[in-house]
Amino acid sequence: QDYTWEEHGFSLINRLYPEVGQLLDEKFQVVYNLTYNTMAMHCGVDTSMLRRAIWNYVHCVFGIRYDDYDYGEVNQLLERSLKVYIKTVACYPEKTSKRMYTQFWRHFKHSEKV
Repeated sequence: QDYTWEEHGFSLINRLYPEVGQLLDEKFQVVYNLTYNTMAMHCGVDTSMLRRAIWNYVHCVFGIRYDDYDYGEVNQLLERSLKVYIKTVACYPEKTSKRMYTQFWRHFKHSEKV
């Protein structure tokens, strides 16, 4: 059975600690919708597919998978060095290095990578 933040997580955390539920929900929405609509030197780009792939990859790292998402997109859109970086940041942030950061998306601005 699918677990979702909207249907399960928010209501649970809201019952236990109401202020945190709303705060987390706002943060998730900002992160999920964050874009400049640019990719490196290209402007006016719809980045929703890429952002969704990153979002779902992070969930997958923590064992959360969605039946209605094609995980082939993750392998098509996220190069190996980016997946290594994402997994390290999510699971072992103390092991993150500048070298790892510079290995992916070399033509992107720092603000886009972040």
